[in-house]
Amino acid sequence: MSDANISNQTFSAAMVRILPFAVFMAFVMAGSVLPDVTAGWDVRNLFTLRALVVGGLLLIFWRRYTELYVTVPSRGECVLAVTSGLAVFVMWINLDIPWATFGEMQTFDPMRDDGGIDWFLVQFRLLGLAIVVPVMEELFWRSFLMRWIDRQDFLVLPANQIGIRALVISSVLFASEHQLWLAGLIAGLVYGTLYVRTGNLWVPIISHAVTNSVLGFWILATGNWRFW
Repeated sequence: MSDANISNQTFSAAMVRILPFAVFMAFVMAGSVLPDVTAGWDVRNLFTLRALVVGGLLLIFWRRYTELYVTVPSRGECVLAVTSGLAVFVMWINLDIPWATFGEMQTFDPMRDDGGIDWFLVQFRLLGLAIVVPVMEELFWRSFLMRWIDRQDFLVLPANQIGIRALVISSVLFASEHQLWLAGLIAGLVYGTLYVRTGNLWVPIISHAVTNSVLGFWILATGNWRFW
C-alpha cells in the first residue's frame, strides 16, 4: 500500500472518531449560549437531540471502529472497570470545590413548571450520559488522540505501547472539556491507564459508563442538578 493510501486511510479513520465528538461539542456550546427558552422552544431539548444525533453518528460509523471488535473483557477486567468507574464517581462528586472548577457549574434541571420531573428529558439525558458519551469520548480521547499523539498513523499503534506523555497530554485536554477540571483530569488518567494496561477499549468504556450511570441516578436521587 502506498504512503498516499496509508495517509488517506489514517485521515478517514481519524475523521470518523473526531466527527461525533465535534458534533457533541457543538451542542454543548449551543446550550451554553442560548437562552433557556429560544423562540418558544425549550433549550433543554438540545440534550435529547444531542443524544440522538451523536448516537446516530456512532451507529453509522460503527463498522469503522475496529478497536471495538476485540475479545470480550475478562471477568477481572470487568471487575476492574466497574470498581474504577465507581471510584471516579465518588471522586467526582467530592471535587466540586471552587479552585478545581472552571467558572460556575452549568446545570440541567429536569423539573417541570408543576414541580414534577420531566421524565422524557431525563431518559435521553441518562441515555446520553450512560451510553453515548462513554463510547464517543473513549473513541476520541483514548483510542484516537492518545495514540495519535505518539504516532500519527495511530491505527497501527497497540494501546500497550502508548507512552506516559500521550497519557498526560490527553488527560489534561480531557480535563479542559469539563467544568470540574481536577475531577476530569483524574478521570482521564484513570480511563487512559485502563486502556494502556488492558489494551481493550471496552474496559475504559465500561468504567466511564459506570461512572456516568451512577452519577445520573445519584443526581436524580439527590436533586443535585448542578452535576449535570
